[in-house]
Amino acid sequence: MATAPRVLVVDDEQGIRQGCERVLKPLGYEVDQAGTIQEGRNRVESGAFDLVLIDVMLPDGRGIELLEPILARDPDTICIIITGYATVELAVQAIKQGAYDFLAKPFDADVLELAVSQGLEKRRLALEAKRLQAVEHQLDEAEREKDELNRLNQFKTNFMWMMAHELRSPLSATQSLVRTLLKGLAGPLTEKQHELISRVDLRLENLQSLVNDLLELAASKKPDVDLSSDRIDLAELLENVVNGLSPTASQKDVQLKYTRPASKVLIQSNADGLQTVVSNLLDNAIKYTPADGRVTINVYTQDDCVEMRIADTGIGIPPEEISHLGEEFFRAPNARHSGLPGTGLGLSIVKQILDRVGGRMDVESKLGKGTTVTVWIPEHMEATRPN
Repeated sequence: MATAPRVLVVDDEQGIRQGCERVLKPLGYEVDQAGTIQEGRNRVESGAFDLVLIDVMLPDGRGIELLEPILARDPDTICIIITGYATVELAVQAIKQGAYDFLAKPFDADVLELAVSQGLEKRRLALEAKRLQAVEHQLDEAEREKDELNRLNQFKTNFMWMMAHELRSPLSATQSLVRTLLKGLAGPLTEKQHELISRVDLRLENLQSLVNDLLELAASKKPDVDLSSDRIDLAELLENVVNGLSPTASQKDVQLKYTRPASKVLIQSNADGLQTVVSNLLDNAIKYTPADGRVTINVYTQDDCVEMRIADTGIGIPPEEISHLGEEFFRAPNARHSGLPGTGLGLSIVKQILDRVGGRMDVESKLGKGTTVTVWIPEHMEATRPN
């Protein structure tokens, strides 16, 4: 009990009440008094007590009558019966009705102190046991909620996977037919028809991008995918991704600069997963960097991890939005208003993969100045000089 224990003495003898108070107050207890059953009942109703000393014979009845209202208010309250007429029958009756102990008058200070301290210790243990039971119940509830959340997340992942797979084939077929029309293979188009079908093609391209991102997100969440199964050279993987995205950067007039380390950077990871991380981060950097901008990629080896840093001179991210990066379908307001297509899933996929391989990501950005994304990937790594 954090506060001082509260003790109520219900006895018609003022000397007994005052004597109990003189013994208990110096021990740190708060002591209140009552001379009748009604006064005792009023005290109990107006405040909580940890322990109540009750005389059996009171002017308005038997003190045992107080046990029921006291224990109804708090079943862990310790009730000790005090009387000058102790009998076995009375003791049995009191214990049956919830009394903890029985003190026969006259009793000295040591006996009173021992009875009260033992009673309060019993209350403390009872309350602690209840607290532990409540904690255990909360833990059980939390575990059940966690299992339910995992089940729902798995259902969502499976649904995304199934839906994206079902959409991919008809989308590809439709896009193929639309592009056949745009090429004039089904007959010449008027300028207006070409414009309208081009818009359809753009919408299909955006939808195809969403489907692909949903598939990647679902794959990154699948528990049966081993994301530490390959021994790969991160330096070479980065170069391949950079070479693949160079035409896109050139088309936007964005300088893409990668300084490849002089040595291999071998890391135990999943090649496809890591390529997805790098591709998504670089694709974002290029997409949101205007013409005459630049994107730089650097890799550093540390004692227990590999650090990859991708910096751009793009539109940046508002400071208050950085904490939301990685949430599914989230795009910062300036990204949404830029007119550039996006699903808001790229960084979610990156975060899912990094979480599963024990990696982490940090984002620093200045609005209108650019963004630096730093990724740390635990290795099981070694750097070796090329032959």
